[in-house]
Amino acid sequence: MKYIAGEILTKNGFQKGYFSFKKGNIIDIGKGVCPKKPFVKGFIVPSLINAHTHIGDSFIRKKKLKLPKDVEKLVAPPDGLKHKLLEDASDKEIINGMKESINEMKDNGISCFFDFRENGLKGINHLKKALKNTNISSIILSRPNQQKYEKEEINQLLKNSQGIGLSSILDQEYSELEKIAKNTKKMGKMFAIHASERIREDIDQILDLKPDFLIHMNYASESDVIRVKDSNIPIVICPRSNKFFGLKSNIDLFSKIGVEIMLGTDNAMVNTPNVLDELTFLKNMTGIFSIENLLNMITYNPRKALNLDYSILDLNSSNEFMVLDKKTLRTLYIPRNQREI
Repeated sequence: MKYIAGEILTKNGFQKGYFSFKKGNIIDIGKGVCPKKPFVKGFIVPSLINAHTHIGDSFIRKKKLKLPKDVEKLVAPPDGLKHKLLEDASDKEIINGMKESINEMKDNGISCFFDFRENGLKGINHLKKALKNTNISSIILSRPNQQKYEKEEINQLLKNSQGIGLSSILDQEYSELEKIAKNTKKMGKMFAIHASERIREDIDQILDLKPDFLIHMNYASESDVIRVKDSNIPIVICPRSNKFFGLKSNIDLFSKIGVEIMLGTDNAMVNTPNVLDELTFLKNMTGIFSIENLLNMITYNPRKALNLDYSILDLNSSNEFMVLDKKTLRTLYIPRNQREI
């Protein structure tokens, strides 16, 4: 039987304590001082969740291309460079790139990721093939191939994914977006959308789509953010992506208003899909968030968005915790992989 000790991140904050476990299964949980010498000490946290990825473009990173740092030129559908490269890539190339990103996430304690899955049903199938025989899960938010609403296509996507994830209210006719969002909600699935990423967008139109969460909100006004908070809608921030594209960050405003924040890594062609890299970057760029707040962004906040009532202070939560170094926030131990560093 092994022991780990340190500061346990609970839903109510940090608590000093320890775990004893065998083969990854938690045997005992205690508060205070560990009764035996632990083999590892640090922050004991739930396994991590990356709340926003596009891992379909992982293969592009290996091409060592000089990518344009303009959002529209690189990622906006349907003519952004990313979409042209996806069209030209083979299924094998795309799937192998996805597998590399998935393995990197697994190696860093990420147990689930929210993926905005382009390329319609084909894109969904690519991801499902990449996920085969892995112990990581994905919330697949699919995207139709067409820039207009086709009921049959949307229904097919929703039957094979957890919902729809769209680029922006600026990228297609709003009336088409309304139909997609309404159909998604009718089938009880999740709907998410990028919002005010490069310019301020109409918050009324965004909220009328009844999104489960929003991505970016870089150029949202204070009143926009208050509306989002009052609607109990979390915002996913991707600070490394913002820096790459030279976009302003709205982090200070989010902190001031108190809106719930989740953390994502965005496009895998630009950034590593390791959400700990994102957390460290955010920690270094601003001092407004406590370590507890930062870790909640990649643990409890996304679990809340998924309606998971989860606590690692539970004997049934085997293999769903990890240990981070208190200074560097790097992984020290991941029991579900039996990996010790």
